Order: sequence, then structure tokens, then C-alpha cells
Amino acid sequence: MADDSTSTFQAGQTGLIVRIPEAEPAVRRWRERLDPSAQAGVPAHVTVLFPFLDESRMEALVHSALADVLGGHQAFDLRFERCGRFPEVLYLVPEPDAPLRRLTEAIADRWPEVPPYGGRFAEVVPHLTIAQSPEDAVLAEIEADLSAMLPFTSHVASVELIVYDGVEWRERASFALGACARSPSRPG
Repeated sequence: MADDSTSTFQAGQTGLIVRIPEAEPAVRRWRERLDPSAQAGVPAHVTVLFPFLDESRMEALVHSALADVLGGHQAFDLRFERCGRFPEVLYLVPEPDAPLRRLTEAIADRWPEVPPYGGRFAEVVPHLTIAQSPEDAVLAEIEADLSAMLPFTSHVASVELIVYDGVEWRERASFALGACARSPSRPG
């Protein structure tokens, strides 16, 4: 989600993510301490598009269009075997990243008014944020700790629409990838 510690979430913001539950055992304790999105309830994930449309625009037609766009992409597997860095950010590198890039491009093409990360970056690099810290030694410690827990794989079969309610992020809908695409499921 947000890639700098000065970011704050706003009620009504939405995002599209790929959950990576297999990462939780390795990254949960670090994310809970050093990732603002985890502190706001976002599970281990790779962002597809953030921010997406405001919650006030989440109507049936948007859900239908998301199901159509995402359903045109096949499910895929990711492997996480190494860490990467942005300034003051440690992340896991998903490989291959091409399926994730295609998902982001497809959503951004359909909704050009919501470029990835608000258009702040020339290139969007798929990643699973672990920690944000200005201290290189902290990031190096985390990276060393994680080395014993890598690699792992994850099967990606859906994209989640999450919404910030002013306190935490909550899943609003899930959209299946591939031939099994159907109407989005909505949690009760």
C-alpha cells in the first residue's frame, strides 16, 4: 500500500491487492512493528493498484467491470526468495513479476484517472513491503532474519478490493482470476 512512513490513509480510500498468506509467518512481526499498512489491518500482500476509486464510487457497475478485467487474467504462482530495497523500505521480491504488472496495467488502463500510487513513480515495481525504517541497520537485521524463512511460493487466484473506514482496512470484495471468474464475493 503506502510506500512511505509520512503517508496517512483517508476514510473512503480503496485499493486492490493480492493477498500472500504464505508470507505471514515470516513477515508478520516485522510488518506489525514497521509497516503502517499492517498496523491499519492490511494483510501481507502485493499491491495491484493504490489508491483506487473512492469508496463512494464503488457501485455495481465498477464491481462488474473489475470482475471482467480481472477475470481475463489467469491465476498464477509467485516465488519469494529474496529481499529488495527502496529508500528506507525493505520488501520481498515476487518472481515472476510480469503477471502482477499486467494486472496493474489492465486496471490502470481501464481507470486512467487512478494511476498507481497516484502517479508518484515512473515505474511500478511489484513488491511485498516488510518494513519501513530510516535505519539501514534495522532493515539489514530484518533481511538477515528472513533469509532462513525463504523461499516460499504463493498461488494467486484472486484480487481483493479493500476499503479504509477511517480506522482500519477491510475487504470489500474478492475478484477471481482466470476461467473460474464469477461475480465478486462479498463478505458478510
